[in-house]
Amino acid sequence: MNSKIALITGSCGLIGAQSVEFFIERGFTAVGIDNDMRAYFFGQEASIKNNREYLQSRFKDKYIHFNVDIRSKDDIERIFKEHNFDVIIHAAAQPSHDWAARQPFTDFEINANGTLNLLESCRKYSAQAVFIFTSTNKVYGDRPNQLPLIELETRWELSNSHPFFKGIDESMSVDDCLHSLFGASKVAADILVQEYGRYFGIKTAVFRGGCLTGPLHKAALLHGFLAYLAKCVATQTEYTIYGYKGKQVRDNIHSYDLVNAFWHFYEKPACGQVYNIGGGRHSNISMKEAISYFERALNKKANIKYCEQNRKGDHIWYISDMGKFHSQYPQWEYVYDIYKIMDEICAKGALV
Repeated sequence: MNSKIALITGSCGLIGAQSVEFFIERGFTAVGIDNDMRAYFFGQEASIKNNREYLQSRFKDKYIHFNVDIRSKDDIERIFKEHNFDVIIHAAAQPSHDWAARQPFTDFEINANGTLNLLESCRKYSAQAVFIFTSTNKVYGDRPNQLPLIELETRWELSNSHPFFKGIDESMSVDDCLHSLFGASKVAADILVQEYGRYFGIKTAVFRGGCLTGPLHKAALLHGFLAYLAKCVATQTEYTIYGYKGKQVRDNIHSYDLVNAFWHFYEKPACGQVYNIGGGRHSNISMKEAISYFERALNKKANIKYCEQNRKGDHIWYISDMGKFHSQYPQWEYVYDIYKIMDEICAKGALV
């Protein structure tokens, strides 16, 4: 009996590599697409070459790798013609605000046009497949900054009487706010994935992630908050905090917990679904709190520089409300909280 086949884009990155492992361990063959654009975005220190070698060595012929650019419609169509996919996990992206502003055409072509290439090939050749897209909370732009935040000793916080205290849900508008060009290209892709679900009846899901992290994260200055911060503390490299007194808050979800959510959707899919997904109230931390924790865990003093000017469009406070996903998939639960995540990064993670 032939195994089921998963197509995973960005297959050697944090979420992609976790997806390869997760689905192969459940009997799938994984077809991976990754051309190591991360090294082009962020330099050789962010290259996923080692992750690719690890996947190929561990899984042998259960992992089929294509060094292909998702911007190439012909290459993507050729891969779809060769395989009848059961699930597509689209995790390839240009992921940085700052980088997008430098090369807006490249950013949009990867994030928006690349997603369209995959969706259209899915519709033509694997219409029965489940299509899962790794979106971002940046689709909400800087609208979360309009919340009535309260300054506490180590973090910004929301009153427990506010409707979004337990987290921001999918009802928040994506309109009339500053997104950054990266946020705009991800909005375009996000809406495309929804539309292919609702218009064409394809089983699509958009997962709007908060901070995604884990030990396979190839951290870089422009992407990868927790892993890059840990790396800086470990090596005593200067780390710059941009604005908000270092009290900005992020929820963090481990790559395993996110991919496990993908699996639950795959087992009970629907069309055109949207989920906010992140650490929620279960797993969140401020920058000041994270610095203190890593200093204790690594027994080193962080080399911190503070810049009064915040990054344009950067969130002051973002915690995801997981209520919608939990209500539809009540058997899904977290394996990792914020401290287990940080301890794992310190023990195994990309610190050098």
